[in-house]
Amino acid sequence: MRLKLLSPGEMNESQRQTYDESIAGKRGKPPAPMMAWLNSPDMARHATRLGEVLRYDTIFPAKLSEIAILVTARHWTAHYEWYAHKRLALQGGMDPEIIEAIRDRRTPVFNDPKGQMIYDVAKSLHEGHGVEKGLYDAAVKVLSERGVVEVIGLCGYYTMVSMTLNTFEFELPEGEVPELS
Repeated sequence: MRLKLLSPGEMNESQRQTYDESIAGKRGKPPAPMMAWLNSPDMARHATRLGEVLRYDTIFPAKLSEIAILVTARHWTAHYEWYAHKRLALQGGMDPEIIEAIRDRRTPVFNDPKGQMIYDVAKSLHEGHGVEKGLYDAAVKVLSERGVVEVIGLCGYYTMVSMTLNTFEFELPEGEVPELS
């Protein structure tokens, strides 16, 4: 870890308010990257609020939103992010074969057109730096305009999360080994 993470007793008032707000939220605990973001308390507050919305309040159930998150974690080879969200994807009902395919950089086989479209949009955003017209039009039909906006939000937010975790070298919990190469 490149950064000393503050304990609640070491935080200034602004940091502590953000920390306390995160504990009172739907997660019930502070998300790991927020502990680094607390060096910029306003950023931490807004980013954590956005993360909560994207994690719990999109139109997608967890097994679908986790597709975008895992594609993002794989794109950034974000070991901590992969570790955390693989478990959440499994808890949300995602097929383990889809997770393995994303990990191995293979195109997964989906039995749900929404899952396929989220995967296609997320891959296009990361690899193509946007979404070409044909894919965009198809995505709006399958996911709705709100759904496309939320997939972009998931990919963008979890890019920031992945960059944070990678830059500050967040370590996996004891006994866990990286799954991404």
